[in-house]
Amino acid sequence: MLDEPPRRKVRFGQSLLVQLVVFCFFRMQYRTVLSKVLKTVPAVSCKNPLGWRQYCYDSRFACVMKILIDRQAQQPIYLQIRDRIHHLIHNGHLSADAQLPSIRSLAQTGKVNKLTVIEAYSVLEADGLVRAKPGAGYFVNSFINSSGQLSVVGETQTTDAEKASSHSHFNPAQEVMMPSQGKHSFPAVYYATLASRGHPDVVDLSRGEPHPFGEDDLRRIARRAMKSSDLFFRQAHPKGDVFLRSQISQILLQQGLDLSPDNLTVTSGSMQALSLLSEHFIAPGDWVIVEAPTYHGFLSVLQQRGAQIIGIPMTPQGMNLDLLEQYLESHRPKLIYTISTLHNPTGITTSLEHRQKLLALAETFDCLVIEDNAYDPLSFGPTPPPIKALDTSDRVIYVGTFSKTLMLGLRVGYMAITGKHNNPLTERKLLHDFHISNASQAIVKEYLASGHYRRRLKHIRTLHRERRDYMLSLLARYCPPAVTWTVPEGGTFLWIQLPRGISVADVSTAAAAQQVLLGSGTAFFPTGQGYPALRLNFSLPSAATERGIRVLGNILQAVRK
Repeated sequence: MLDEPPRRKVRFGQSLLVQLVVFCFFRMQYRTVLSKVLKTVPAVSCKNPLGWRQYCYDSRFACVMKILIDRQAQQPIYLQIRDRIHHLIHNGHLSADAQLPSIRSLAQTGKVNKLTVIEAYSVLEADGLVRAKPGAGYFVNSFINSSGQLSVVGETQTTDAEKASSHSHFNPAQEVMMPSQGKHSFPAVYYATLASRGHPDVVDLSRGEPHPFGEDDLRRIARRAMKSSDLFFRQAHPKGDVFLRSQISQILLQQGLDLSPDNLTVTSGSMQALSLLSEHFIAPGDWVIVEAPTYHGFLSVLQQRGAQIIGIPMTPQGMNLDLLEQYLESHRPKLIYTISTLHNPTGITTSLEHRQKLLALAETFDCLVIEDNAYDPLSFGPTPPPIKALDTSDRVIYVGTFSKTLMLGLRVGYMAITGKHNNPLTERKLLHDFHISNASQAIVKEYLASGHYRRRLKHIRTLHRERRDYMLSLLARYCPPAVTWTVPEGGTFLWIQLPRGISVADVSTAAAAQQVLLGSGTAFFPTGQGYPALRLNFSLPSAATERGIRVLGNILQAVRK
């Protein structure tokens, strides 16, 4: 009998490898068969012009989306993806908590780079439509209702700081202000702010912009933006870079403003836009209506032009419309200047009804409107459409800026002009400074294209809400009961109303002696007077805010005694 050959010992690792190979083989066969089955399943039409085909099959498997990309369109691909997913959510085809396709699968079906899909999902996340779950993917937000609309969850909820601020109301008694002689307060305030920057121990609650952050991001983005160095060796169009204007038009479209890039002119911050508009429309002696209080920078511009200013009091709903109508009829002003969202300095956001009525009055009395919405991107929640979005007669000029959301020193703003004033204002911009810095425009373009801008906005809003609430709690802790304040839903400022009889100048001087700068409210009134008030920046780090409000509270307590 022949001996049997020795049996080969199979090691555990080899056995596991064989099983893994077999598993992968059958998995590949399974996917091949599944893909063939899917091709036989009829597409479910969404009945929309956006080129979507949604393939649905057994609920045990994931859902496949096919996006038809128009690669010849001027609109960037990531925005095409965003718009189509937004459309599905809006029409209820993607319900609450529905999972979006994975980044890899959507990139494969759309034949696009994964970074493009990431960018599209980042936009949707910044818009509040979807949320990311680490390791799980992206999901439609649970507060999207069956119609795809954002429900205002938490509308009746209040933070601890808001509950503690029982003094948070705004309804000061005041009259219409018509100064006989202009006072240029803005330059003095500006120079004082510059002087404080050289003293790190000074707490500057008077500053007009958010506390800076993101220096590392700026360095990386600036390096990428500088790769297009050929742009810096030639002149550009006075309206600004056309791609940047396209990006801005997409941002404004989300706010309800449907504008072409040709309707936009990029300016050196919103301040240049306001200066150009005042030079173009206002002659010495012309009447101009503003809110009282209002942005002190534009007050100085108007005073320098020799305009006659009418300051209409602010109510909790915005500019007093009854008084506005009265002075429109009696003085026939050339224009109305308004800050409809997160008003500077009060933080008030007007309602849609208020905006409609203001525009109707402007139509009735044939008056132009400048709508300055510098702080709109810093709103914590949805806001009504701008007045410009309601404008059908080219009566409203919209002004915005990136100075409050990116870096102040970039000096990139814009104005939206439709109708006959567009070309003349472009020529005025050309003769003013040719165009703004190509380098600044390139950096802002890169911020917008890379998705950093939306992520930055999301971070700022979260941070500002926390810091606003912290300042509110400090005011309730340190200030006398007679002090009241507004609770804005975004922005950078609180408007603090002091008891009658208190000298704002004395309070500000006493605080400055303790290295705390306060924003004197008198600068925001056309007469340089008004009721006693302070504009305080709540975006500073908590330690600086605590020190500043403690000093203010001690001064007010001492004055009260």
